[in-house]
Amino acid sequence: MTIETTRRGFMATGSGLLLSLTLPLGAAAAKTGEAAVAGFEPNAFIRIGTDHSVTVLVKHLEMGQGPYTGLTTLVAEELDASWDQMQAVGAPANTPLYANGALGVQGTGGSTSMMSSFLPMREAAAAARQMLITAAAAEWGVPADEIVIKAGILSHQGTGKNAGFGDFAEAASKLPVPDAPKLKDPKDFVFIGKDRPRLDTASKVNGSAKFTLDHYPEGMLVVMVAHAPKFGAVVKSFDDTEALAVAGVEMVRQVPMGVAVYARNTWAAMKGREALVIEWDESKAEIRSSDAIFADYAKAAAEGGLTVEETGDLAEAFKGAEKVLEAEYRLPYLAHAPLEALDAIIEIKEGKAVLTYGCQFPTVDQMAFAGTFGIEPSDVTINVLMAGGSFGRRAQGSAHFAIEMAEVAKAAGRDGVFKLQWTREDDIRGGHYRPAALHKMRAGLDKDGKIVAWENVIATQSIMMGTVMEPSLNGGPDPFTFEGSAHLAYDLGTRRIGWSAMQTGVSVLWWRSVGHSHTAYAVETFLDEVLEAAGKDAIEGRLELLSAEATRERAVIEKVREISGWKGRKGENGKAYGFAFVKSFGSYVAQVAEVEDKDGLPRVTRVWVAVDCGLAVNPNLITAQCEGGVGFALSTALYSEITLAEGGEVEQSNYHDYPLLRITEMPAVEVAIIASNEAPSGIGEPPVPPLAPAVGNAWRQLTGRTKRQLPFARAEA
Repeated sequence: MTIETTRRGFMATGSGLLLSLTLPLGAAAAKTGEAAVAGFEPNAFIRIGTDHSVTVLVKHLEMGQGPYTGLTTLVAEELDASWDQMQAVGAPANTPLYANGALGVQGTGGSTSMMSSFLPMREAAAAARQMLITAAAAEWGVPADEIVIKAGILSHQGTGKNAGFGDFAEAASKLPVPDAPKLKDPKDFVFIGKDRPRLDTASKVNGSAKFTLDHYPEGMLVVMVAHAPKFGAVVKSFDDTEALAVAGVEMVRQVPMGVAVYARNTWAAMKGREALVIEWDESKAEIRSSDAIFADYAKAAAEGGLTVEETGDLAEAFKGAEKVLEAEYRLPYLAHAPLEALDAIIEIKEGKAVLTYGCQFPTVDQMAFAGTFGIEPSDVTINVLMAGGSFGRRAQGSAHFAIEMAEVAKAAGRDGVFKLQWTREDDIRGGHYRPAALHKMRAGLDKDGKIVAWENVIATQSIMMGTVMEPSLNGGPDPFTFEGSAHLAYDLGTRRIGWSAMQTGVSVLWWRSVGHSHTAYAVETFLDEVLEAAGKDAIEGRLELLSAEATRERAVIEKVREISGWKGRKGENGKAYGFAFVKSFGSYVAQVAEVEDKDGLPRVTRVWVAVDCGLAVNPNLITAQCEGGVGFALSTALYSEITLAEGGEVEQSNYHDYPLLRITEMPAVEVAIIASNEAPSGIGEPPVPPLAPAVGNAWRQLTGRTKRQLPFARAEA
């Protein structure tokens, strides 16, 4: 790993966020969202216990990407705490307090956790620090500006007095919250910019970490819903005789999304569901196969779609081109396939609900559950646990899982505790996929090999339309469908980007890196082909397309060229090299992949990554996200696709036919973090998009062909 860091000050802009210092005592410290000091509202991000522990309430879901550690680092920095006194828990649903400033709701997504919390968390900690110092100054009878804090200890040199945070917790809780606490000068950072071990690693290794799957409240009934085998189908009739005969099954209820089985344990719920006899009404079901859907997409793309970006007279530019290249790319539906499938604990008591699970969008889920169940949002409490992966699966604009939670609780007809559990088969067959996409590409070169014309028409389905997020579009196109194809840093001459909004019965959802997950492959592999046709090197050719102002783009491209020892596309000993660059979520990532042919499939042996994501708060987490992003993207590029058979049924069901990358297939990864003076930007998603095109570009060198339809394991048409 290569790490370079420089730092400068960041101005606190005065977000107006109300910050308070919560000081729990005794057993109350373990209860998220409850005040432990009488009369003190628990409306902040920090709790300091009498045992000197510092608990950070993290408003972003911890699903493996590291916000528990990253945001706790910010708090430890401004508090001048000791790392061993730090701990983190998920903040409960409370939109006024915990809204994500980048999204407008309480939620995790778009790689915005650090980006949106960098200043608010530091301000919260700085306020807490100032309150502790004020409390100590009052008790010791000394000026506040003579008290210093180091490694969690307050001290006054003149009197020799010193004490820990917990000694002033109660007194500090009674003080007013400073309006504009002074932030540290970056030159004095102790934690920010340094490697720091993750707070959740030990518990995940030793098994003490608790996920929703680990919770079995007394008296709980496990609920599993039989969903329709085709998208858009609904229950026509059902017979639950055999299901009710299964030992442990207590009841069966029809709900809008299928038939729910309630049982005393998971096995009984599964066997009871299998015993149901259901007749489905498929009159409004999606019955097209994947091939038929792509055929319709191709027709739509050929018509040009809605223009989302245009410069100049494209027809005239192509008319004057010396050489024109064309290509069509097909990118399949993709499941998220996290290790922990959707699940939640639902407790209903006297008209109120307590939901406990890995919740990615608390605001949306709270509103959806309340509206469906028929209670006020204030009567719905959400306790947010860690999630065993998500990749976008739990970030549901439709809130379909929260609605299903409410429906099964309502259908039960009584108070109680229920655990709604999906299986992996439910999730992989059940939709909410990365949308399938088709790209129709054209590029024109002049006699000197310069790109003078560029067109990219995308046919794909909107994620936003038909959800509570649609009003934010203001009647315009869905940017998640074409992001990464429009407004590129490259000078591609006269250009046009078009989008054909496709309609299918297949439910779709954000997927790690969203639109960039398909646009990057089409843009970067086609561009590589065009540059090669012009006789240009993959890296040097791209650098020539960048303006003088594109300094951050140029820096990551040059850095990955340096660390990979780039000598061109062709290597020795049967290896080839592919390059790709993508800017996404405010971050810049360039990758080089070393690839060889193994039984007709790419074997990726090494990947070099250069990343600029602004100030590196915790280089260790950034490196881990780059390594994980490479593995995730490679797994998808090699193997992943969801296909619909003729008639509309999904053909995949679990990891045996939707496989994950094996550890023996994971390449060596070297990461260089570029020095940056900018505020932090995204890192959870940006390492994903460049990998597949980098591999595709290397594969073209080995085979002479560009893979136009992913995954690589898919047989050529």
